Amino acid sequence: MKRVVITGMGAVTPLGNDVETFWKNSLAGESGAATITHFNPEKFKVQFAAEVKNFTPEKYLDRNEIKRSDLFTQFGIYAAAEAMEDSGLDLATIDPFDIGVIWGTGQGGMQTFEDDVVAFATGNGTPRFSPFFVPKLIANMASGMISMKYGLRGINYTTVSACATANTAFMDAFNYIRWGKAKVIVSGGSEAPITQASVGGFSSMKAMSTRNEDPKAASRPYDVERDGFIMGEGAGALILEEYEHAKARGAKIYAELIGAAMTADAYHMTAPHPEGIGAAKSMELALEDANITSDQVDYLNPHATSTPLGDLAELNAVTKVFKGSSNLNISATKSMTGHLLGAAGAVEAILCIKAIQNSIIPPTINISNLDENIPEGINIVTEPKQKEINIAMSNAFGFGGHNSTVIFRKI
Repeated sequence: MKRVVITGMGAVTPLGNDVETFWKNSLAGESGAATITHFNPEKFKVQFAAEVKNFTPEKYLDRNEIKRSDLFTQFGIYAAAEAMEDSGLDLATIDPFDIGVIWGTGQGGMQTFEDDVVAFATGNGTPRFSPFFVPKLIANMASGMISMKYGLRGINYTTVSACATANTAFMDAFNYIRWGKAKVIVSGGSEAPITQASVGGFSSMKAMSTRNEDPKAASRPYDVERDGFIMGEGAGALILEEYEHAKARGAKIYAELIGAAMTADAYHMTAPHPEGIGAAKSMELALEDANITSDQVDYLNPHATSTPLGDLAELNAVTKVFKGSSNLNISATKSMTGHLLGAAGAVEAILCIKAIQNSIIPPTINISNLDENIPEGINIVTEPKQKEINIAMSNAFGFGGHNSTVIFRKI
């Protein structure tokens, strides 16, 4: 099968609206969490989130694109535009049917749905929905609008697997390229879930931290006092390209995608399997796909959302797969970005690739007292760590029992 490499990256995150700013602030251990500004959270049990700051869609989107798109699509187009620019692709020299888009989102246009339905419910009952209500709402519109912006006529669709979504998109793009069905695929995920309905809904499930008095310290994976995740928003984009195609055009190559896998827990709607059976199998299958052994992995960016059950279940799986490998370093970067739901895997893949490129691991912040139930032999990085990274793995898991793993290698 053909090899697949990454030749472009783009990011919109709570830590910065381009890849370099995002990377710099991650290494600095910055937190993107603060009191919610998207709406008045005064009456909500959870009053903070990790919002994107100073977002100016006009940099990459024209007036009509902004008017006709939900924020999750705007984030997606913006990140994809940075990635396309970064890749140096000359679209005039490539058959448009050889370039596709496989994008992901967990919720789609939640703010659009909320705004129009509330306006209808509080109005006079006349169904005067915006003509853009459905196009802005549906989950596939980010992939559609990215393809329209650049005239990309190849494979185009959207994956939805909750918080495993972006990794699912990467896996599909990886397979289509190595099977010879595409030369280039723009892939990633975007999410804009900081709305009253989303925050209220997740809060009612008791899934989110309620540390309103100290938002920046609220996301604390592996800490004994962790009490739930922080909602985040944004997008991450990768340009996945067939290796020989990239080499022929003299492309800058960041890393190679060498393995990917998915499994299901088949256990519970929202809780992970306590022994991490599905998560462990996902990692094992990804290693098998990459034709490497667990002791070759230098860095793992885990799912680690800062929930009492989820963090331990994943580490139980890691212990099973890696069997105490002293080579493995783990840093849970959701401690800084919050949880971007369907976009989480996308921004975390970027951090894996930057770690490979720069030989430095970003930290896990906010660990004051490590949970005594953390398995022995787990090496959690709490300060930026200089280390040659040849292979990095990233996990993303989602409600519904979805488990996904991708593996990148230095090239």
